[in-house]
Amino acid sequence: MQLRNSSSRYGGVSIFLHWGVALVVIGLFALGLWMVGLDYYSTWRKDAPDLHKSIGLVLFAVMLLRVLWRFVSPPPPVLSSYSRMTRLGARLGHGFLYVSLFAVMIAGYLISTADGVGIPVFGLFEIPALISGLPDQADIAGAIHLYLAWALVIFSGLHALAALKHHFIDRDATLTRMLGRKA
Repeated sequence: MQLRNSSSRYGGVSIFLHWGVALVVIGLFALGLWMVGLDYYSTWRKDAPDLHKSIGLVLFAVMLLRVLWRFVSPPPPVLSSYSRMTRLGARLGHGFLYVSLFAVMIAGYLISTADGVGIPVFGLFEIPALISGLPDQADIAGAIHLYLAWALVIFSGLHALAALKHHFIDRDATLTRMLGRKA
């Protein structure tokens, strides 16, 4: 499999980033839902949020690389069989996924740094608190983080359903290109 994208399909780097980010987002969402239900006496009460933050910060770095990779190796053009509305929907949908994912991560950062304390990443290094002390920073960022995380996961599910529709109903190469196969 080629590393770079071609005019007909995605390359290995794009495929790895796409599916890797998808799995991590689902995992972070599940971890987030689980950890907010932990009680005071749970042994995971401190470790789960630390793990969630560390993975989220690594995901942020990976997403920056993913955006950079789109410039280095542009994605294949949309299929010529797409209608004008499908093209617009794909562009808007992908834009929403990128923007909402970055917004969720930035909101998470603002929750964690509201008190002016940096965020340790797996105990290896610390991301400093660059923005802190804003009025109700943790509460507002927390609400944004929660609602956008739900929106992101729901929209990701719709994204997956759209890919399956393209594959099974339209019988086009949309899904196979992201699996690295020829149409």
